[in-house]
Amino acid sequence: MGQYRKRWVAGATATLLAAMTVVLGHDASAAPSDRRVLAGSVPPWAAAANRASNAPDTDSVGFRVYLGWQNQSGAEALAARVSTPGSADYGKFVSPAQFRAQFAPSPSDASAVQQWLRKSGFDISTTPGNNRYVQAEGTVAQAKAAFGAGFGEYRVAGKTLRAPDGALSVPADLPASVTSVVGLDESAALTVPSAPPSPVFVNAAPCSAYWNEKNTATTLTPNGTKAPDAYGHPNPWAPCGYTPAQLRSAYGMTSSAANGSGQTVAIIDAYASPTIVQDVNTYSSLHGLPALNGSNFSQVTPPGVFKRPQNSHQDPQGWYGEETLDVEAVHGMAPGAKIVYVGSPNNYQDLDAAMNHVVDQHLASIVTNSYGFSTELLPRGYVKPLNDTLIEAAATGVGVYFSSGDNGDETAGDPANAASATPDWPAVSPWVTAVGGTAIAIGASGNYLFEAGWETGRSNLVNGAWSPTPPGNYTSGSGGGTSRLFTQPAYQAGVVPNAIATANGARPQPMRVVPDVASIADPNTGMLVGQTQTFPDGHAAYSEYRIGGTSLASPVFAGMVAVAQQQAGRTFGFANPLFYRNAGTSAFHDIVPPAAPVAVARNDFANTVDSSEGYVVSLRTLDFDANLTIHTRPGYDDVTGIGSPNGAAWLSALAAG
Repeated sequence: MGQYRKRWVAGATATLLAAMTVVLGHDASAAPSDRRVLAGSVPPWAAAANRASNAPDTDSVGFRVYLGWQNQSGAEALAARVSTPGSADYGKFVSPAQFRAQFAPSPSDASAVQQWLRKSGFDISTTPGNNRYVQAEGTVAQAKAAFGAGFGEYRVAGKTLRAPDGALSVPADLPASVTSVVGLDESAALTVPSAPPSPVFVNAAPCSAYWNEKNTATTLTPNGTKAPDAYGHPNPWAPCGYTPAQLRSAYGMTSSAANGSGQTVAIIDAYASPTIVQDVNTYSSLHGLPALNGSNFSQVTPPGVFKRPQNSHQDPQGWYGEETLDVEAVHGMAPGAKIVYVGSPNNYQDLDAAMNHVVDQHLASIVTNSYGFSTELLPRGYVKPLNDTLIEAAATGVGVYFSSGDNGDETAGDPANAASATPDWPAVSPWVTAVGGTAIAIGASGNYLFEAGWETGRSNLVNGAWSPTPPGNYTSGSGGGTSRLFTQPAYQAGVVPNAIATANGARPQPMRVVPDVASIADPNTGMLVGQTQTFPDGHAAYSEYRIGGTSLASPVFAGMVAVAQQQAGRTFGFANPLFYRNAGTSAFHDIVPPAAPVAVARNDFANTVDSSEGYVVSLRTLDFDANLTIHTRPGYDDVTGIGSPNGAAWLSALAAG
């Protein structure tokens, strides 16, 4: 099984690169003297070549007008001080109310925006307690008049999406804190339709209960033949999926008291699986975990659901597996921790509001997120609002973890695309801990054998031979790379090699690089999860299967942070400065290239369900970077960061600060 990583925007990376001047806030469009342009308000995929038609004036739109922090530099400085070991203010987090008092947009600014939107004919719904935005809804015709731009429908990634044809503008007498608008670039229904459980995936035998329990020398393929050797020797059959007990043991979270008790982890996804509690409780009963109940699990819907009908670009079913994976991964690694699931009502427009709600209401001290854009090169109007929320998170003691991505450097291993290499957003934010991925080998007694960077090559068994010759073709891997948008944060200085920090050549100074840390992700050495699935005959039933992706890495790592905070007796908040302080020590496993090629054989049902249509046998080579621009190497690397947690040494180092 691959991954359930959900992306908000898809499009040609080359198109996004061409729009980089918009990303960095240099809109060329002008506005009348009584208007002010909102820089970075046009999506880069809204190019003239992609335009299909005018957007109907009567279409409904729901959007949020964002206001920036007062004293932006002061907010950033506070967030850095309270997050950096050695600072006099380290760990002295402020409350959300204290942060609002110092930096939030004023009520009068929010009121001015509300009044203008009402005069423009919009319905006003939500303004959160920190006055970050004013949410409104109306029609395309009203948006055209209010924001001084036409709207078109654009074809991108197989979809038809609405976007402004030019830069948005607002009256010049509106508060200067108005920085961006989120939501006008895409319309979709916010009412979640009922949907059946996710389509089924079933593990096919042979597979191993632990690393090399079965291999191609001792166990035949389902067709009764021996899989050929690769790299001069037999190879293990892929694990069936590691259990929480195996992962806790391998990563050294073995103390019976090390269960995350007293900690709260928030999970932000879209939608909400209707079977989540029964699925996790079935899974828990099978794997020795406590049941979910009202004392350790809650589901929250952020305020401000739009009421007008809108065009639908939703995918609730695909996210059911994401929620199940995230909850079971956190619960499996920190069975004593409380989990708050925050389900956005859609997967394209409201995840920013969900993050603001979690942070400003301080619902948890740890937040894990398994979604993102397949590039950082997005309009400033998308980047700044969420980045501001992440600054508040750091200042108030909330650590935010994001999956680094599942497509390597987003070049697909094609040398011709090397100039388009990009990390993913929001993982690339300097206020995020980006979690990259590894392939992990766990022994018969739950012992840690090794980890390799998650970069997978695939060869299929064809006429008794592996084709293409191993390592075959690149399929997927840990997201990473060097930012073109954010300069190097202080915590990476002296740890990230300058050759990596300046890799893309877009800026002369060192830049932000991701990921920061890593844990299990490779689907070929993934985790066993349990979920109610829909079978081909239409019936739904609980079943378990192996899954991976950095969608797994982030919640697994977040669960381990909950254990570390429990052991330390304090909250880490934004922990990158703490993590990097321990880079190169025994606290982290340094993930390096294997001395010789390592691969696993894998068998799958051709139809993902049963043997009725035969099997597909493949060889998956680990740590195969093909022609990617990112590579594992000793020390910091742009596939696994500073490495993965090394048990007691990691717990002790974080406790020491």
